[in-house]
Amino acid sequence: MVAVAVLVIILVVAVFAGAHWYVWRRLVRDTTAPRSTVRRLGTAAIWVLPVLTVGAFTAGRVDAPFWLEQVLAWPGYLWLPVLLYVILALLVGEAVRPLLLRFLARRGRGASVPGAEAAAPAEVAVGAAAGRAGAGAGAAPAPAAPPAPAGPPAATAPGPDTAPPRADPPAGPSRRLFVSRVVGGAAAAAALGTVGHGTYGVLRGPRVKRVTVPLAKLPRAAHGYRIAVVSDIHLGPILGRAHTQRIVDAINAAQPDLVAIVGDMVDGTVENLGPAAEPLTQLRARHGSFFVTGNHEYFSGADAWVDHVRELGLRPLRNERVEIAGGFDLAGVDDVAGESFGQGPDFAAALGDRDRARAAVLLAHQPVVIHDAVEHGVDLQLSGHTHGGQLWPGNHLAALANPTVAGLEHYGDTQLYVTRGAGAWGPPVRVGAESDITLVQLASRQA
Repeated sequence: MVAVAVLVIILVVAVFAGAHWYVWRRLVRDTTAPRSTVRRLGTAAIWVLPVLTVGAFTAGRVDAPFWLEQVLAWPGYLWLPVLLYVILALLVGEAVRPLLLRFLARRGRGASVPGAEAAAPAEVAVGAAAGRAGAGAGAAPAPAAPPAPAGPPAATAPGPDTAPPRADPPAGPSRRLFVSRVVGGAAAAAALGTVGHGTYGVLRGPRVKRVTVPLAKLPRAAHGYRIAVVSDIHLGPILGRAHTQRIVDAINAAQPDLVAIVGDMVDGTVENLGPAAEPLTQLRARHGSFFVTGNHEYFSGADAWVDHVRELGLRPLRNERVEIAGGFDLAGVDDVAGESFGQGPDFAAALGDRDRARAAVLLAHQPVVIHDAVEHGVDLQLSGHTHGGQLWPGNHLAALANPTVAGLEHYGDTQLYVTRGAGAWGPPVRVGAESDITLVQLASRQA
């Protein structure tokens, strides 16, 4: 087991180092002069940025001061998506590079002006015509011109019909260097633009989506019941109190009947992030706000956070359920990551003795527990965890580990809704998976 872990670490380090070497080669070595200041700066950046990234991911795990986490977080986390999209853009550039070189070579040949090679045939043709004209007149052939005297030719003043000598084009970068700079510059611009837009989307705050979910067992009295589902807020060294306030304002503006926070609220301790979570006290919903743990709570002190969210006015559901006025059960289970801490989901405790004639809505952080939900007759499971992939093409990787990456799907008589989440883990960037808060409106088929 240890040998496998060592091999995995070696493989990850090798891939990480190889990616940086490739970026250095295409963006630094191929586009700059040897021993130039620009090359030295680019080389230094390729060494420093991955060190900052490793520091950003490890600072919180080695109990580094929170201020140091914040200092490392922005450059360290942002470099990863920049690296990803620079590499993707450069790989596209590998296909464009030979086409651009061929285009420039053809253009260079087509733009060349005929010189002495074209003049010589013209002179031969003129001489031949003059000879034919003389022969037709019966004149003797003209004597051959005497050889020119040795020595440098005498300078002659240009006549009115003499073309001035063509100036050579100014010396510039070679075609290969020019193409490298164009491709490298375009790749860097595309990556920075993509990451910049994705960062703006996270810092702007999540949008509110509206989804209607019909439930066969829901009574007419609960028709139109609205649950605000928010997951993966990920308060941490980058996303703080202002991020929480934006989420609270968006939820309150939607006027839900109930708020469900389905895990991964934090990436850090209560001591460091307690003030960032304080705006949650402002949540307003007719039937209150509920919380279940996610895997990141177990990395951050789950029991301490459960106690703290109670102080903020939220009700944790730890393998338990409540009856919601209007005619359905709301249940919540601990995240599967809790199994490593002697906790984890207990579906029998949360759902075992309930009346199955009533509709049941389950809060569970990870979609993978959907099969347990089906077994226990849950009508609707609300989850998060996947972030919708967060960074394209991460959605394809997320699909390998989760039954549903985002949206609403059916599993027998049970429906599963997965929100993309309201924040971001690691890099505060989303590409192809915008953050959201979902207002789930329950619909009764009896209405």
